[in-house]
Amino acid sequence: MRVQPKVLVQRLSPICTGMLEAAVGRAAQGQYYEIVPEHLLYGILGQEDADANEILQFFNQDRLRLLGRVEKTLKGMKTGNAGRPVFAESLFQWIEDSWTLASLLYGVNKLRTGHLLLQFIERSSRYTAEEFPEIEAIDIDVLRRDFDAIVRNSNEMDEIAVQGDGGGAVPASQAGSPSADSAIGRFTVSLTKEAREGRIDPIFGRHREIRQIIDILARRRKNNPIIVGEPGVGKTALVEGLALAIVNGEVPDLLKNTDIINLDMGLLNAGASVKGEFEKRLKAVISEVKASPTPMILFIDEAHTIIGSGGSKGGNDASNLLKPALARGDLRTVAATTWTEYKKYFEKDPALERRFQPVKCDEPSVADTVVMLRGLAGKYEETHGVTIRDEAVVAAAELSGRYISGRQLPDKAVDLLDTAAARVKVEQGAKPQEVEALELEFASMDRRRIALERDIAEHIEVDQDSYAQLLGDIESVKEQVSEMTARWVAERDAVRAFNEACELLRVAERAEAERAAKDGDAREVDPDEPPPIATPDAAAAAAEREDSVASLRAKVEAAIKTLDEIRGDSDPLVHHECDADVVSKVVANWTGIPVGKMKADTIGSVLALEDVLGGRVKGQEPAVGVVAETVRMSYAGVRDPNTPIGVLLFVGTSGVGKTEMALALADQLYGGDRFMTTINMSEFQEKHTVSRLIGSPPGYVGFGEGGMLTEAVRQRPYSVVLLDECEKADPDVMNLFYQVFDKGVLNDGEGRTVDFKNTIIILTSNLASDTIMRMYDAEEPPSTADVTEAIRPTVSAHFKPALLARMTMVPFRPIGPEIMREIAILKLRKLQRRLMETHEVEATFSDELLDELVRRCTDADTGARNVDHTLRASLMPALAKSLLEYMAEGEVPPRLEIGLSPEGGWRFDFTD
Repeated sequence: MRVQPKVLVQRLSPICTGMLEAAVGRAAQGQYYEIVPEHLLYGILGQEDADANEILQFFNQDRLRLLGRVEKTLKGMKTGNAGRPVFAESLFQWIEDSWTLASLLYGVNKLRTGHLLLQFIERSSRYTAEEFPEIEAIDIDVLRRDFDAIVRNSNEMDEIAVQGDGGGAVPASQAGSPSADSAIGRFTVSLTKEAREGRIDPIFGRHREIRQIIDILARRRKNNPIIVGEPGVGKTALVEGLALAIVNGEVPDLLKNTDIINLDMGLLNAGASVKGEFEKRLKAVISEVKASPTPMILFIDEAHTIIGSGGSKGGNDASNLLKPALARGDLRTVAATTWTEYKKYFEKDPALERRFQPVKCDEPSVADTVVMLRGLAGKYEETHGVTIRDEAVVAAAELSGRYISGRQLPDKAVDLLDTAAARVKVEQGAKPQEVEALELEFASMDRRRIALERDIAEHIEVDQDSYAQLLGDIESVKEQVSEMTARWVAERDAVRAFNEACELLRVAERAEAERAAKDGDAREVDPDEPPPIATPDAAAAAAEREDSVASLRAKVEAAIKTLDEIRGDSDPLVHHECDADVVSKVVANWTGIPVGKMKADTIGSVLALEDVLGGRVKGQEPAVGVVAETVRMSYAGVRDPNTPIGVLLFVGTSGVGKTEMALALADQLYGGDRFMTTINMSEFQEKHTVSRLIGSPPGYVGFGEGGMLTEAVRQRPYSVVLLDECEKADPDVMNLFYQVFDKGVLNDGEGRTVDFKNTIIILTSNLASDTIMRMYDAEEPPSTADVTEAIRPTVSAHFKPALLARMTMVPFRPIGPEIMREIAILKLRKLQRRLMETHEVEATFSDELLDELVRRCTDADTGARNVDHTLRASLMPALAKSLLEYMAEGEVPPRLEIGLSPEGGWRFDFTD
């Protein structure tokens, strides 16, 4: 008669049980149809300090090679199962045979991995069709006879030591801590133990939240905090911080000697396919926590997973099993989840929600993130072996907050600093990217040379000029590779000398500090005792130590000086420390934003705003002045910090530079036009279209996808928002912006609060264009204030006074012939750059050409857009035809003058 599978599983030792559960998880993750003996064998062989390792070492067999063979066998099995895998008959047959052998031959009551391997070696053909040479090479008779001696050093012997006569586990109250086969030992991890062993990083900047958690835990009933916040803000870190506080004795008496255990829902679910098994495990955990002589706090990360876990249709899930204990205060629990999951699961279950007290874990500010990173920098210095400068810490917080979207502080700042430090470490031991890029370029050009020379050898005609140019380029790149490699080697050696000197200096300074502390402690024992008289030998030793420290400091300074001489004005190939420059380069790689844009001085950019905007937007000096003043007020801190940087209403005719002004602002203040969100408000002429801006509410199509406006600002909180042609939007749609303009926040369709405080909001309108044109047609040009007052009645007729009062109105004047000429010059210079980049043609333009362009662009209704239209519709097609004709002949002359022909058309004179 076959033994029931449930009985067999109960006969497994805790380590074997864990391996069987891991085998189930491995089969499910790999989408296998069956859980076969190879899955369990793979787990047995993967343990370095278990029975299998001792057995294979005794018989001089390579465990890793055997492990690779088993893995190869598993990869050859059929996969693609979308459901839950089933146990293979051969797996239970192997366990049953192993139990029979172990109980009869060795008289044990718990099955070890060594027993399983012994049975597998004896009759492997019964359980698998594969042949494993390492298995066949083992002498089964020797293993049977000397089994206990062979595995005496295995960690499974420790497991036997904590078992009683009946093989049951010693209760936690007797052992002092949960045994390995207890429910707590199998399904939880002690955070307090990890904190005591130094495996948890210190926590900074979250003392208020930790204090709030302690207050809730101190309650008599419903003492269960739930930490709610967006991913990456540090919810789990709060609990780790509490564990550190407990270890350091920085908690009230009621929490001292408390153990925080992390409930692993994955382990609870693994292998719990039998109905009732999950509930049995969870009840065992709850019972052991409540009965433990050591006070315990249960931590459930990703707490929304407890709703529905283990429950079958119509049955209880984990949350229902926890509710009674949570309400009575018998089971102190700390949970963590996101706002989305909290609203989706907890708020829909009032009975569960009332048992938890939410603790908001908001995203920290950049300043708070800097404090957190300063506390963690030492850990990363120790891990990577590089010095992290404070400027790198500040840059990581500021640049990640500004340029890395879709993630939260401090998580993205920590990752950025970690990556920057890792990059410095890699640079110090590997070839720089610059050298590799040159070598790849040289290899590519050399392959082309080989191909051309083969064609020449086979008498195939090739372009001799191109071949000669290629040979010259190869020599040039080869020389660059040589120079760059020599510089890299010199920098690398200097950095190594710097690191060695720094390490010796740190050791010397640490020893000196310890010696000084020791002397100070000795004096504190008897403060009245006079200081010891320094002997000549002691004085000489102290002087020698001072000379040694001074010498090491001189070596560090000399190494830095050598590095500066090698680098000159060039960027470092090998960084000797992690500074702001390294952090900027990492962000540039992640986002594609040029390093120079990120390193630019923000205050300097604001002070130079008028010059930059005036250089791009011609003829709008009054408007430029108003915009610059608005931005400067915000950056100087004299404006209300709870509003956007600026809310500007640009009013004027088409083509006068309103959109260009917004683009220039995004480029100057935020790093490029990618930081500008443009929304065409003419698409929002119906009331119901407001959902497109903030996202659909729950229950409507599109819920969860985010809105055009809110999602863009949530992804890029530092940006320019351009609401183009805002007068065409429905008034009810514009009502949405009252809170944005006044409070700097807006709630999206999912209830999330989106922060607009770091944005510049620009609205453009063509209202009152006739009034503006008429005023500027007068002989005496009007002032900006006069124009603003003149157009206010027209604008007020469209926008409600309360909304208009929240904006700064900026009128744009029409473009005259002189300004049109300047704009034409700007457009032609762009064409010049394109010709040089594409064809290496140096182009010039005659004055007659400029005059003709201005003459053709006199329509005031379209403004400067006339220049683009004329160039695209007339000049560029003719230029393209001339270029293609020369390209067809094989070569484009290097110089070009564009002017007017006698007939009034365009003239293109190419010369050498």
